[in-house]
Amino acid sequence: MNIIIISDTHMPRKGKSLPLSLVKELEQSDLIIHAGDWQTLDVYEELKQYAPISGVYGNVDDNDIRERFEFKEIIECSSLKIGITHGHGRNKTTEKRAVDLFEDDDVDVIIFGHSHIPVHKEYDGRIIFNPGSPTDKRRQPMFSFGKLTFTEGKPFKLEHVYFDDRKDQET
Repeated sequence: MNIIIISDTHMPRKGKSLPLSLVKELEQSDLIIHAGDWQTLDVYEELKQYAPISGVYGNVDDNDIRERFEFKEIIECSSLKIGITHGHGRNKTTEKRAVDLFEDDDVDVIIFGHSHIPVHKEYDGRIIFNPGSPTDKRRQPMFSFGKLTFTEGKPFKLEHVYFDDRKDQET
């Protein structure tokens, strides 16, 4: 099973189309997780052509996205429980808000966005993961998204996929 994890696409404001590096991975995906700030429902419509989608809304998402997705989601993939949120709010850091949101939930991985900063670390026995952004890297050196792979007989693999230039790689 191959899951692509994205957040903060901010389309069409920060990108007119999905980067080619991301599209190549989406073509091989079994599930897409989007951690919010889609910007419009058009992003959802484009992504659903590749695979089923689980996700949440972010702070800049319009009403169409907010009506389709929740603030917080928990899914199970191959016995791995995954919590998803965007991470926006007041007080605390984005990371701390995401962790605190799932404090009373039995999840193995917490996926969040909002900061556009790639994160992959263990915190209090859980993996916390921010895929970064494939279209709006802000002050980061590279654009990024995440990939979660399940191979029979092996432990799952969670990693970032980094790429340099969105404009050269757009479809």
